[in-house]
Amino acid sequence: MAKYLLLKHYRGAPEAVNDVPMDRWTPDEVSAHMQFMQDFASRLESTGELVDGQALSMDGMWVRSDGEGRPPVTDGPFAETKDLIAGWFVIDVESQERAVELAGELSSAPGAGGKPIHEWLEVRPFLGAPETVTE
Repeated sequence: MAKYLLLKHYRGAPEAVNDVPMDRWTPDEVSAHMQFMQDFASRLESTGELVDGQALSMDGMWVRSDGEGRPPVTDGPFAETKDLIAGWFVIDVESQERAVELAGELSSAPGAGGKPIHEWLEVRPFLGAPETVTE
């Protein structure tokens, strides 16, 4: 089994086919989308392939240390993930092919007008432990 991150973007990815921002959807369209996501997660949970899935709030900030004894510095003049990342699923599947298959299905979530979004999803394998070399 291998773990993959299926990453949903607000922006930064190639343009989706049905590229209407969610803040312009009707309440029924938002509900249908969220139901699709819940059904997708439930099905993966039943097959043992779901590790985690979360939608992210639009709130957030960058934080870094400003040195010992000084308060952390927040935000900056750069794109923040709150503007880019909408949410994710972590899956544990048998193969990369299965990860791609699930990402393709997730890409078809309904959006504006009830039509599939056909959004691009980033599929990234988790970095495994380095191999142990014995002589």
